[in-house]
Amino acid sequence: MHLFTYHNPTTIFFGKGQIIAVRRAIPENHKVLVLYGGGSVKKNSVLDQVRAALNKHTFTEFGGIEPNPSYENLMSAVELARREGIDYLLAVGGGSVIDGAKFIAAAVPFDGKDPWEIVEKHAPFSKALPLSCVLTLPATGSESNNGAVISHIGKGIKRPFFHPLLHPAFAILDPTTTYTLPLKQIGNGVVDAFVHVTEQYLTTPAQGYVQDYYAEGLLKTLIEVGPQTLQHPLDYEARANFMWAANQALNGLIGVGVPHDWSTHGIGHELTAMYGLDHAQTLAAILPFNLRVRRKAKRAKLLQYAHRVWQIPAGTDEEKAIDMAIDKTAAFFETMGLKSSLAKLGIEREVIEKLPARLQESGLTALGEHGEVTPVVVTQILKASIGV
Repeated sequence: MHLFTYHNPTTIFFGKGQIIAVRRAIPENHKVLVLYGGGSVKKNSVLDQVRAALNKHTFTEFGGIEPNPSYENLMSAVELARREGIDYLLAVGGGSVIDGAKFIAAAVPFDGKDPWEIVEKHAPFSKALPLSCVLTLPATGSESNNGAVISHIGKGIKRPFFHPLLHPAFAILDPTTTYTLPLKQIGNGVVDAFVHVTEQYLTTPAQGYVQDYYAEGLLKTLIEVGPQTLQHPLDYEARANFMWAANQALNGLIGVGVPHDWSTHGIGHELTAMYGLDHAQTLAAILPFNLRVRRKAKRAKLLQYAHRVWQIPAGTDEEKAIDMAIDKTAAFFETMGLKSSLAKLGIEREVIEKLPARLQESGLTALGEHGEVTPVVVTQILKASIGV
């Protein structure tokens, strides 16, 4: 196991009725900006509950944050926050709204030329507005980590950034807020969380037994409760376990002391920027073929995954066991309502030329746990997913 330092300062308020905790968790002397996306938080009464909880606070609102939050739109919120003297952010929504809040938190006090430098150039900063969140769509784990992904429409790119100051102070996780979500968003969330785990687990052995067993437990939980969340939308226990698993998938714990991959995400971000695909859809279409192309380097962990997660008997021929595990992974994505290849999404050969070139232009030429995912390897993965 590698050396690591782990710290997660986010307080979690979990369970039905916890939105009221906003009242005591944010001091009344703060001027709060409530951030949200589309109309779902209005239709399901979540925003009304937040407003009620803040009835003794001074607050204003900014809505319309997109599923892939854009720099251009977020800068409007930055200008509003500066103009109104906002000193606290409360994100109400899924990972996109929370990611947007993180950018706003860093951008408002940023004294550089352009806040986009925080994302693209990882410009240093020493101040950020405090932020917290009310999670309504489990998927990204953004509610208790320090990372975010932001799109720049003008540049046609989508980039992640991280900073210790961007951990939310607290997160409200009430499973009942997910009851009215479209099933497509639930399926996306399950797959997103699943791939977050695999990017930290399906790498190379590091003797991180705690991390491995924890990751496998999360994967098996998602495999079990994922279909239940689609078949029984009002099943509290299924939604609760899904919400908690998605949080644990990317709160930093299972990734300490072990190698990370993130090449599926790197390719996926480019696909979203190029075609406007849902983030989870890109992950579902790439991961199975990433594993197939790189099966030799990932052999030990793929076999472990086959036996421990998918219960493929230990005596099974090893190559067959790996094939079966990857096939079961793709089938699970399909069960959750997602397409498990670019071919099924109707993406054609042009992506083979364009996407690796985009990665090269951005300097993303050594992805993966050991930097082995070069543009040549990316091309192989894309070809396999398209079927050429």
